[in-house]
Amino acid sequence: MSMLNPKGGAGPALNLRRIGLIAGLVAAGTVVMSSFYTVDEGEAGVVLRNGAVHDVATPGLHFKLPLIDQVVTLSTRTEKLNLPQVAAYSQDIQGAELNMSVNYRITAGAAKEIYARLGVNYADRILVPTLLDRTKAVFGRFSAPTIVGERARLVAEITDSLREAVKEEGIIVESVQIENIDFSDAFEQAIEQRMQAEVEVTRLRQNLEREKVQAEIRRTAAQGQADSTVVQARAEADSRALQAKAEADAIRLRGEAEAATLRAKADAMRDNPGLIEMIRAERWDGKLPQTMVPGSAVPFIEMDQGSSRR
Repeated sequence: MSMLNPKGGAGPALNLRRIGLIAGLVAAGTVVMSSFYTVDEGEAGVVLRNGAVHDVATPGLHFKLPLIDQVVTLSTRTEKLNLPQVAAYSQDIQGAELNMSVNYRITAGAAKEIYARLGVNYADRILVPTLLDRTKAVFGRFSAPTIVGERARLVAEITDSLREAVKEEGIIVESVQIENIDFSDAFEQAIEQRMQAEVEVTRLRQNLEREKVQAEIRRTAAQGQADSTVVQARAEADSRALQAKAEADAIRLRGEAEAATLRAKADAMRDNPGLIEMIRAERWDGKLPQTMVPGSAVPFIEMDQGSSRR
């Protein structure tokens, strides 16, 4: 029987062959297209062959075996995990609720082992339980007042403890944050009252120190004034002493001068007997005394006896 219809067209068998060819081409194209895959930057591609971990693909275009290989991506970027209302007790049995978060990441080299042991949800399986455990352990080593006053040290010790615990798992902990620590209302009131008391004590200590400084300033000023007075008194005493010494020296010099003058006069009179009469004559004003004592001589008049006889 001829496969051509009376009008010369293709029969049903030809149509089936065409449909099969098209389907084969589509399937082949699908297989070829599914053999290529890309890994984005900031991700690691874990290649699974028949369900088993086979390799890790870096960012870029890659080839895989169709229908055999499967690719699962893990982020190598920094991820943030939030944990609200983490319950913990302090060393002095004070309950608290912590609102926490942790920044973490993995390396491409660790992606294969992490997926093989923990799968895609490795953070929920290992990071969250470890963080809760380490937080409660470290929190319990602090008293409640210390937690309030040294919160940064608490966060640092939790971070170090968590890093050490997950280091072998290939997880890198970048930082831990405690956004809020909520103690009971009664304890927070007690802490507030204690802080107010400490502030008051600090204020009183500062006032005391200020008063001590002011007293020291006054004492220093008084001491300086007293020293100045002493110096001034000493200066005045030294000045009076110098003045008295100068006056004594002047008196001594005048006395020595007068004594020298008297000695000179005495020596002159001794060496010149007529000097006394000459001085009297120089000092006589030419007037005779109005009263004469009987037997006395007329002042400054001496008569040469030889002349009288002539």
